[in-house]
Amino acid sequence: MIVITGATGQLGRLVITHLLKTTPSGQIVAVVRDPAKAADLQALGVHVRQADYNDPASLDTAFAGADKVLLISSNDIGNRVAQHQNVIDAAVRASAALLAYTSVLHADTSLLGLAGEHRETEEAIRASGLTYTLLRNGWYLENYTAGLKGALEHGALSGAASDGKVAAAARDDYAQAAAVVLASGQPVAQVYELAGDTAFTLSELAAETGKQAGRALPYHNLGQHEYRELLVTVGLPPIIADMLANSDFAASKGALFDDSGTLGKLIGRPTQSLADAVKASL
Repeated sequence: MIVITGATGQLGRLVITHLLKTTPSGQIVAVVRDPAKAADLQALGVHVRQADYNDPASLDTAFAGADKVLLISSNDIGNRVAQHQNVIDAAVRASAALLAYTSVLHADTSLLGLAGEHRETEEAIRASGLTYTLLRNGWYLENYTAGLKGALEHGALSGAASDGKVAAAARDDYAQAAAVVLASGQPVAQVYELAGDTAFTLSELAAETGKQAGRALPYHNLGQHEYRELLVTVGLPPIIADMLANSDFAASKGALFDDSGTLGKLIGRPTQSLADAVKASL
């Protein structure tokens, strides 16, 4: 059985969609907090089991018969290490042959503030004795394209990444990579640094957006604190604004860049281009 945690999240659903192309639905377990949100998966023959990262007993029930487990990182920033440890411990008790984890690009050396919890989780996975695959995902294109319409309305794209290169890829690209790993044969320990094929600066993102929208869209580079305040002003929770501003600043130092091409090789096709991502967004 292949067990996917966070299965009704944006990434989890895409992983299952790709898995279903190669794996019988009866061999897939979708672990969710609210089974009602997974009725469509159940209709496809996927096993739906309720569990919560904060409830070890529920994880034991959900992981029964697990051969491979995909731990999709929690979005509860600040509490993720303990939650992830619960999942790791449950995978150990289930004697899973493989534990895959969605980490962050270059987690061991990253300047990203959010990398700390990923590093601690990776250390816990290594200490567990399980065979593991670390899927060190780079930035999602959607992190930027989701805000492009707003940028056009305000007449500028703002950020704090300066001229740092961002090797972002679509969420679907990362999901397919996870599905490839889970559907592969004999589990072996692997660390994948996953990122888009072609990196871009935020100035280039603004230029591509303006080109497709038929109007000029300048990029305004701000200091980290100034950008954080702007994000709070437009309604983002302070903890998310902190994370995004820190990530942009870290990107200016190269934290979101990778040119290994590993993701494209793993999924057997080019990753989504910036132009296509902008087109889909607009």
